[in-house]
Amino acid sequence: MKIALLGYGKMGKVIERIALERGHEIVLKKDEFNTYDGLSTAAVAIDFSVPTAAVNNISAAFNSGVPVVSGTTGWLEHYDEMIALCKEKNGGFISSSNFSLGVNIFFGLNEYLAKLMAPFDSYNVSMEEIHHIHKLDAPSGTAISLAQGVIENSSYDSWALDETKENTIRIEAKRIGEVPGTHTVNYDSAIDSIEIKHTAHNREGFALGAVIAAEWLAGKQGIFTMKDVLNL
Repeated sequence: MKIALLGYGKMGKVIERIALERGHEIVLKKDEFNTYDGLSTAAVAIDFSVPTAAVNNISAAFNSGVPVVSGTTGWLEHYDEMIALCKEKNGGFISSSNFSLGVNIFFGLNEYLAKLMAPFDSYNVSMEEIHHIHKLDAPSGTAISLAQGVIENSSYDSWALDETKENTIRIEAKRIGEVPGTHTVNYDSAIDSIEIKHTAHNREGFALGAVIAAEWLAGKQGIFTMKDVLNL
């Protein structure tokens, strides 16, 4: 399968290696210094770029008739615009804050725990996410997805970065060294605490999940999620 890489930083290079190991061909390695030449020949595009480039990358792919797997976060104010373009072009799209198999299982565990804890208002929910110092957005897209999972299954109605308010999930974002990603969901009361945590050891899980999503998406039309890909 021919794959276009939209974004060729650290994640792009890991995705390239895994894609080649799985027998795929890379027809474009898009960074800030080159063009989209070769994009139209791809069966699918994988976007792991930066927030300021994501919309242009995704738009270029849809306009070239190429389905998109996007793991870039920090651009979701334009999400509805990209969904509309995808539908207009009869494209295929998977956008996820995290493509790791373990994290997607963690998402399900988080939602289940939120349902269990919803009747017990003596517990306050908070979250912590830790990433490398190069990450541009805060909180992480994964933390936002976790917060949304709690909101949809509890009386909480919003989240806030480093701020404590009523009915609001406080998210603390830390940037330390080269940490790939650690996410913790805490339920604290005066009596005890309950905590669930996911720790990524490297970028391999994100990259493998993105390639698996690309393999699944090729040839499909519509808007999908990792739950569709993994049948969760």
